Amino acid sequence: MNEKEKLSKGRWQGAKSVDSASARQTATSAREAWRVFGIMSEFVEATERLATIRPAVSIFGSARIGPDSSYYQQTEKIARLLSDAGFSVVSGGGPGVMEAANKGAFEGKSMSIGLNIQLPHEQKKNQYQDISQSFRHFFARKYMFVKVAAAYVVMPGGFGTLDELLEALTLIQTGKSPRIPLILVGTEFWAGILDWFRERLVAEHMINPEDIDLLQVIDDPERVVAAIFDHYETRGFGPLPEEHELLLNL
Repeated sequence: MNEKEKLSKGRWQGAKSVDSASARQTATSAREAWRVFGIMSEFVEATERLATIRPAVSIFGSARIGPDSSYYQQTEKIARLLSDAGFSVVSGGGPGVMEAANKGAFEGKSMSIGLNIQLPHEQKKNQYQDISQSFRHFFARKYMFVKVAAAYVVMPGGFGTLDELLEALTLIQTGKSPRIPLILVGTEFWAGILDWFRERLVAEHMINPEDIDLLQVIDDPERVVAAIFDHYETRGFGPLPEEHELLLNL
């Protein structure tokens, strides 16, 4: 092969490589566009299905406990009391605390809702759900927890539970969502992190001292329900007009 032929072949191979890269980029862009439509469909479907469940309380906690756990039994009682008091109960739809929350609500007078996430392990839909809504994307699911909740009840749990708790705290602290009751159940379990909040975050001016007041620690199931009613004593459970605007702009 002479030099001219080598040059021609090199140009052809270079053009072929560019065309291949361009095709891959086009395919990637198309997949990203369809992914956006998939995310939009999750928001639309969930919003329509959950439009009528208010007032509702979102309950969070560990997926790794069983029915013999005191946390499970406590959650089930809280959910039953909330359901009989007229609150729909929303959980992550899986096992552990989520199952206990759905079970208590399912056996009560109000709706039991599970916002299920598709995971490779740990998340299996429990059987105690009047409405079961599935999500592929965590952020769409988290949005719905906040959007429908008149209160958060946070049982002991792991990273996922902490993620939901800190998300709610951040949104309320920054004024991006209405102030609602954030109730931690389990005085002994939560004591360490609350001490750390005070000794580190407050002491080192990472947060304001009054930000700690966004949280309540209550162990008694009847008092959990009473605290939620006390918060809404002078107003209805639905969002006020200005709060509705906040929720539209989460």
